[in-house]
Amino acid sequence: MKAAVVNEFKQDLEVKNVSKPKPGPGEALVRIEACGVCHTDLHAAHGDWPVQPKLPLIPGHEGVGVVEEIGAGVTALKVGDRVGIPWLYSACGECEYCLKGQETLCPNQENGGYSVDGGYAEYCIAAADYAAKIPDELDSVAAAPILCAGVTTYKALKVSGAKPGDWVAIYGIGGLGHIALQYAKAMGFNVVAVDIADEKLELAKNLGADDTVNGLKENPVEAIQNRVGGVQAAVSVAVTKKAFEQAYQSVKRGGTLVVVGLPNDELPIPIFDTVLNGVTVKGSIVGTRMDMKEALDFAARGKVRAQIETAPLDEINEVFEKMVQGKINGRIVLTM
Repeated sequence: MKAAVVNEFKQDLEVKNVSKPKPGPGEALVRIEACGVCHTDLHAAHGDWPVQPKLPLIPGHEGVGVVEEIGAGVTALKVGDRVGIPWLYSACGECEYCLKGQETLCPNQENGGYSVDGGYAEYCIAAADYAAKIPDELDSVAAAPILCAGVTTYKALKVSGAKPGDWVAIYGIGGLGHIALQYAKAMGFNVVAVDIADEKLELAKNLGADDTVNGLKENPVEAIQNRVGGVQAAVSVAVTKKAFEQAYQSVKRGGTLVVVGLPNDELPIPIFDTVLNGVTVKGSIVGTRMDMKEALDFAARGKVRAQIETAPLDEINEVFEKMVQGKINGRIVLTM
């Protein structure tokens, strides 16, 4: 089968033929039709994070395809099912976090396209109990970004504590942010979109943003505080330290900063202001299987749809270069 492989960090991926995998007990073989490209895939290919992925590696955690074969003991899937293989590839099911329904915190989890091979390939192995069943209303290309960008931002908004009618700020209207904005509107929030690119803010307006702020032209903190008195929740999906600092300062008393983006940096939290203003700072990582089901349902009902550009698997290195240069407006999905 054809696959895009990371052989060494910070080198181009090699698109080549590799052995087609065979499903073991509890696994399914999925013929991949589409796979979204996430910034995490770029971090994996560069070895940017403290816990580095295995090498060689086939990245991709937004793979969608059709089950062609199942291994022993599989009851959750059958041949012909259309499924997604997400970042939460599997969890142990036995630790305190899994037992409490917090499987994304499982210390023994496997991650698609990171600790196990992912969807930048014609075929991929899925852990049958953790594969997401794709609603019939969603084609594979449209479903792919929901497996990470969708469920990640939906979960962040769920845990933010915001209620319908509250103001929320989305910092970074890129691959995740433009989807976060749509979930926020579908959940009944008023949304301020913050970015430094006019074309992304124009996209935000088209997607229903109630207000927009260009961080290069005005101070987002002052703009948000002056216009709406601060936001109940700020979700930062940007990858710059400054955006996180501004997002924190945009929150009103009793509000919440939800940290989602993963710049390789530190977030200085002013202790006095945090205590005095009763501000919550919360990390949010992807979503559980239930979160995934809910996120896909929003998309299946037409409430959320990623802005998508497709590219063949052979062009993955060109796609990564566009990502490095910040030239992707929405999400790119690889087709096999």
